[in-house]
Amino acid sequence: MIKHIPNILTVIRFIFIPSIVLALVYDNYLLALILFTLSSLTDVLDGKIARKYNAISDFGKLMDPLADKLTQLSILLTLAIKGVIDWWIVVILVLKETVMIAGASFLYGKSLVVSSKWYGKLTTVLIYIAVVSSCIIKIYGFYRFDIYIYALAVLFAIFSLIMYFTYFYGNGYLPNKEELKKQSKTVPEKSVRNKKQ
Repeated sequence: MIKHIPNILTVIRFIFIPSIVLALVYDNYLLALILFTLSSLTDVLDGKIARKYNAISDFGKLMDPLADKLTQLSILLTLAIKGVIDWWIVVILVLKETVMIAGASFLYGKSLVVSSKWYGKLTTVLIYIAVVSSCIIKIYGFYRFDIYIYALAVLFAIFSLIMYFTYFYGNGYLPNKEELKKQSKTVPEKSVRNKKQ
């Protein structure tokens, strides 16, 4: 039963997403802040339980990062639409997270488990702090200091993307130029054989 808890917590994070978005849409930033904090706590819990009880599954490898990314992107998009944050922040983070989601999909069903690196964790923490700051600013009317946290999060997001790409390419999980050439040669050969048949 314990081994299923991480996956259950991941599903709960998906359920939190529309609730957080609706709270933001209706300017209930306090409720959005509470729900986002609870969602983030489930993220921390499922990771700890999965590692402690060796409850890592193919479902978790794909859906856990997907839940994280969708939560972050849904909140950031909503804040941008409402004019709380600038669009350039969202565009850069969406591009980065799209690549990360594609990478998680690529690893689905494989025995490889990529542990979170410090720069990936720091990016996630900075985005969390930035979103929390935006909600607090809207609640209490503080100075817009959150823009500096978003800028820092964007810088580390770009850095994380470069580092993860270097890691996968360096360890042979991404095809190099020679492999791509071989693949491109085999495709015409197969088409020629099919025509002859």
